[in-house]
Amino acid sequence: MCTSIVEIAPAAGMAKSAEGWFPVTHSVVAYDHARHAVLDDVITLDFVNSSMPPGARAAVELTLEAAKALHAALAKAIAEAEIEEAQRSEGIERARLAAAAAVSRAAA
Repeated sequence: MCTSIVEIAPAAGMAKSAEGWFPVTHSVVAYDHARHAVLDDVITLDFVNSSMPPGARAAVELTLEAAKALHAALAKAIAEAEIEEAQRSEGIERARLAAAAAVSRAAA
């Protein structure tokens, strides 16, 4: 029985298919019966480019437990990346302020 659970989100990045790397335009997350995995219902992740032929697709079928573990790993990596980006931005801002101060001192 189909669940009709489907979520679509815009995406920017690259995915790899049998033909090679291609730009991704969106991702599709669904919960339904497996098409390829020898499992019952699965979480399917599809990364696609809607302007390219159907082969421009990278797909994964995961058990619900594996999808939960992936969700936790993504949440942790995203949180750590946001800290890294904030620290990087603070460093850039400090460097910009130091350079502006040096220019001001040189002009004085």
